[in-house]
Amino acid sequence: MQIDELLEGAVAGGVVPGIVAVIGNRDGVVVEADAGEAGPDTVFRIASMTKAMTSVAALQLVERGELALDQPVSELIRSFGNLQVLEGFDGDVPYLRPPKSPVLVRHLMTHTSGLAYWFSSPEILRWHEITGTPPVLSGKLESIHTPLLHDPGERWTYGVSTDWLGQVIEWVSGKTLEDYLRENVWGPLDMPDATFYPSDEQRERMPALMFRTPDGELLEAPFEDAEWEFASGGGGGHATARDYTRFLRMLLRGGELDGERILEPETVELMFTDHLDGAPLPEVMESAVPELAKDVPAMPFKQGWGLGLHLLLEDIPDMRRAGSGDWAGLFNCYFWIDRRSGLTAALMTQLLPFFDDRMVETLLGFEAAVYAQVGAAAT
Repeated sequence: MQIDELLEGAVAGGVVPGIVAVIGNRDGVVVEADAGEAGPDTVFRIASMTKAMTSVAALQLVERGELALDQPVSELIRSFGNLQVLEGFDGDVPYLRPPKSPVLVRHLMTHTSGLAYWFSSPEILRWHEITGTPPVLSGKLESIHTPLLHDPGERWTYGVSTDWLGQVIEWVSGKTLEDYLRENVWGPLDMPDATFYPSDEQRERMPALMFRTPDGELLEAPFEDAEWEFASGGGGGHATARDYTRFLRMLLRGGELDGERILEPETVELMFTDHLDGAPLPEVMESAVPELAKDVPAMPFKQGWGLGLHLLLEDIPDMRRAGSGDWAGLFNCYFWIDRRSGLTAALMTQLLPFFDDRMVETLLGFEAAVYAQVGAAAT
C-alpha cells in the first residue's frame, strides 16, 4: 500500500481524524503526505519527541567542554541533591533513603537515573497523590521534584530525567531552554514552528487532542494545554512534522544540514551508541494511568539506549536496520532514524492513549510502506 493511501485509510477508518507523515533521506524530503484534519502547517504537541532535541542541546555543551557526561547533577543544581530513593510506604508516609551514588548527567540522558513518570509507575503515582505534587502535564516546575525508584545506573526507568537535563542546560548556558534551542538548534536548522510556548497564531494550527474510548469511539480529550512555567525538555515541545524532519535529517547526515553543523560526527556516533552498561530494559513498560498510555511491550529484537533515544541493535526484516534510533511522543507521534538505510521518518497525530491498538497497526503499516515505497532507492 502507498503511504498516502495508508494515511487516508486511517482517517476514513476512524483511527485518527488527522495524520501527517514526512520521510526524508540525506538529500531531502522524499515523501510528504497527510490526510484528514492535519497538514504540512499543523503544529503538533510532540511530547517526548522533545527529548532528542534536548539531548542534542546537552551534547553541544559537552562538545564545548561546558558539561561532562559523568558530572554529578547535584554539582550543577543543588536542589537535585535533595532527591532520594523511594523504598516504599508506611501507610501514607513515603519511606525514603539517600541514593548509593550520585545521579550523573549520563544517567539523565539514558533514563537510568531512577526518575520515573506517574503514568508508568504506580509507586510514583501514589507518591503524587499522597504529597499533592502535581504531575508534569500541569506545567509546574515542582512536578519534576520526584523521588527516584532505584539507585542510579541500576536499570532503565522512563521518567522526568530529560526535564532535569533541560534544567541543566539552562544552568550551564545561562539561557532559557527555549532561547538556547532557538539559537543553537531550531534557528540554524530553519525550524520556525519549533517552540515550547506556541503563539496564538500557532495555537490556531494545533488540532484538538482526541481520546479513544474503550468501545472505540473518538472523542475530544478532556485535556487543556497547561500554562507552562518551565520549558519541559522531556515533553513540552511543539513542531510541525516538516520542522521535526529537518532535525531528524541533521542527525541522519552526521550532525549537519544545509551547511549548518549542529553536532560533530563523532558526537552523533556517541549519541547512537548503546550506553546502558548492563542496565536492563523492561519487558513491558506498564501503564499506571490507562487513559494516558497503554502497556508498551518491548520490541522482540535486540535493543539499547543511546544518549537521548532508543536504539535498535539488529535488523528488522524489510524495515529498520541495526543501529537505528527512534522514540515517540505521548500523543501518538513517532519517529525513527535509519542511518544504514539512509532514511528517516516522522508520523504525527494527536491521540490518546499512547500506543493505541489501532494506531500501532497504522504505525506498523506505515513503516512497511516506507521501506516498500522508498527504502530500496535509499539502500
